[in-house]
Amino acid sequence: MKNRCLARVMGVFFLSATILLAGGCGFKNKPVPPESVVPQAIDDLRYTVNDKGVQLTWSFPVKTIKGSVLEDISSFQLFRAEIPLEDYCPNCPVPFIEPVTVNAGSPLDGQVRRKVTFDTNLLRSGHKYFFKVRSRSSWFADSADSNIITLVWFDPAAATGKVTVVPGDRQISLTWQPVVLKTASKDMAVKYQVLRSLDGKEFTKIGDPSAATSYTDRQVNNGQKYFYSVQTLTEHKNERAQGGVSKEVETTPIDLTPPVSPIGVTAVRTDAGIKVFWDRSDAPDLSGYRVYRRAADKDTYEMLGKVEPIYTLFVDSKAGEDIRYYYAITALDGATPANESSKSKEATIRN
Repeated sequence: MKNRCLARVMGVFFLSATILLAGGCGFKNKPVPPESVVPQAIDDLRYTVNDKGVQLTWSFPVKTIKGSVLEDISSFQLFRAEIPLEDYCPNCPVPFIEPVTVNAGSPLDGQVRRKVTFDTNLLRSGHKYFFKVRSRSSWFADSADSNIITLVWFDPAAATGKVTVVPGDRQISLTWQPVVLKTASKDMAVKYQVLRSLDGKEFTKIGDPSAATSYTDRQVNNGQKYFYSVQTLTEHKNERAQGGVSKEVETTPIDLTPPVSPIGVTAVRTDAGIKVFWDRSDAPDLSGYRVYRRAADKDTYEMLGKVEPIYTLFVDSKAGEDIRYYYAITALDGATPANESSKSKEATIRN
């Protein structure tokens, strides 16, 4: 009887050992190093204000923190925090709430890196908002936090009225109509931010926000087209909330500065006519010269012709024999239309 019980105990022990050994020696995939599946943190989280609320944008990560290519992003986690301005503490932790899940997918659309656009309109006036985002790979590995963006929300101020632009010489002047806030207090004011673009698509801020309704942009090049718009800002103590953006306008600054008047003008009578000489102009954008003549008994000039910039000689073959003439030269630049210098000192010969 004792032997039978012992055999039964040994059988149970052998069976348990077999199960443990089987479990320990089963076939499994090799563990995946975390750095090979964790996406790089997003660093281009941005926002714009529209008439419905705020639009957030960011780019899909395309590599892991190890630098390998990501084939798929399973989702994004969008975190948000809302703080009343009177309760805001700059040194306190930001109270982010549970995130919203945003669907993802392949990081690339063909060869183009995909972007995410997310609209939110659940915003309350007089509150400060914070947003950050994380991405999650298909291995359910979360990235680190993105850059954090923050904004203050007031009911957006309306866009300015028509923006007027006046091109000048290496400058462009803008003016616009003022905006009045629908609801305002003594702590609130309207400021304006000028935006500029070279292609009409990507606008950047120029200058500082100001309460003025005009701005002169002197950081421009003649002949280059520029696009402008003006954004309204609501300022409350040390916080600014974005408002409406005006319709874009475009213009091109023009060269209004003429070259220096030519010097050294000399007139000599020859058998071919009266030859007029002058010193070569050193204007960098010189496009030519104009030759003028007036008779001694006249106060007005007639233009005889235009001379190419490589020459400094003109022959007046139609000059009368018994008339005393006075000659003057002007220089032209390459602007469209060309700027013409004032007339040089006159040159004459006695008959």
